[in-house]
Amino acid sequence: MADKRPHVVVLGAGPAGLGAAFKLRQTDRARVTVIERRDRVGGNAASFEVGGQHVDLGSHRLHPSCDPEILDDVRSLLGADLLERPRHGRIRLRGQWIHFPPRPFDLLLRLDRRFALGTMRDMLMGNRARRSSSEPESFASVLRAQLGPTICDQFYLPYAGKIWGRDPRRLSALQAKRRVTAGTFGKLLRKVFGGLPGVKPVGFDYYFYPRSGFGQISEAMAQGAMDADAHLVLDEPVVRLEAPRDSRKTWTVVTEKDHGQQSFEADRVWSTIPISLLARLLRPAPPPEVLAATQAIEFRAMILVYLQLAVDQFSEFDAHYFPGRSLVITRLSEPKNYSASTEPKGSTVLCIEIPCSTSDPLWQMSTSELAEVVIGDLERAALPLPVEPHHVEVRRLPQAYPIYDLGFEEPLQRLEAWLTGLPGFLTFGRQGLFVHDNTHHALFMAYCAVDCLADGEWNSDKWEGYCRIFETHVVED
Repeated sequence: MADKRPHVVVLGAGPAGLGAAFKLRQTDRARVTVIERRDRVGGNAASFEVGGQHVDLGSHRLHPSCDPEILDDVRSLLGADLLERPRHGRIRLRGQWIHFPPRPFDLLLRLDRRFALGTMRDMLMGNRARRSSSEPESFASVLRAQLGPTICDQFYLPYAGKIWGRDPRRLSALQAKRRVTAGTFGKLLRKVFGGLPGVKPVGFDYYFYPRSGFGQISEAMAQGAMDADAHLVLDEPVVRLEAPRDSRKTWTVVTEKDHGQQSFEADRVWSTIPISLLARLLRPAPPPEVLAATQAIEFRAMILVYLQLAVDQFSEFDAHYFPGRSLVITRLSEPKNYSASTEPKGSTVLCIEIPCSTSDPLWQMSTSELAEVVIGDLERAALPLPVEPHHVEVRRLPQAYPIYDLGFEEPLQRLEAWLTGLPGFLTFGRQGLFVHDNTHHALFMAYCAVDCLADGEWNSDKWEGYCRIFETHVVED
């Protein structure tokens, strides 16, 4: 008897793609094949080993605000390996280290007096700090209107310029709404005083983290999907997507490897790969105006420099943040402190992040040159290494963060409208929807997609409703 369940080919084995594959098989709504261009699962949330220690592609946490159903599934898959860890980071602000998340007494003792007085003045001024009516609405104007010049000019705007490589006046206001959780004085005060006993909300000062690195979540979901008969194809980039047309009712997904090309027939294609790259793989090719729109959709790249040090621990903090323009680095994380591991003895690894463009000279630097850059920045930040690193590795992520330039909405909407018209096709996840999100947001999108597929039929109205929810997501620090 023929299997009437649709065959869904999922492009990309990051959290969104694997979350969809896992849930599709758990609910038995489709046959599933996941195709990933890399040789491991996890996408930009993958883990690997440096010097016998699990490290991540940057700093990742699973936030307690994760949807309960998803959190239950992750707990079921990881068991005792899913740890609850305290938030314990700090920010370098005007030459002082400030705890993150903010603590009232720490701010009282350490916050620069001029900065504190300026912030209080801006808060009292209220509407008088609003942008002028002649200034176009942007990341900078929205935050300055809501938070005043002190916090913006000395923290948010320099940090934004480093992360996205743009003058904040050239960034869309939506970038501020999606990326800044404390975007008003009310929200900022709740963030500062929310940690006090009696008013602290659930999840304020802790996060979940897998014992063997953040990528263990993706690895467990991949294994769970395969245990339920999903097919996983690694190290095979997709080179062509042939849409249904004429008498052919199915998609053809063509991949390529050393041994040549192979094809996968699919009733539905669910893509989590960068939306701008996706359109260039489609056959027949999109109209010229749609291809032109892909050129206006840009991602910020990231260089990750890993320094292995012959010490048990570099610091007690899980992460350090560097908003100042005088440094190229933006964050340092110590994976051992995320996982509470004491192994390996006498060794720890630091992960240091450098946002950039793939056209920047930094992108072309050698491993030794990048090590020199980050070590110099740490010294200038009064955070010198206790010993010389005895091993250095570098990873490069071409698509790390979406960049919301002014006016990006029109070309993105043009591209999304065309993709929506393709039969049996769906794009979702951070890369697929060109959104700022956390892993729990990406998994939520995946579970929502599965909820929209019932008895082989796609409920587009329900998906549109979920998309309106996605638009409310704000990245959690």
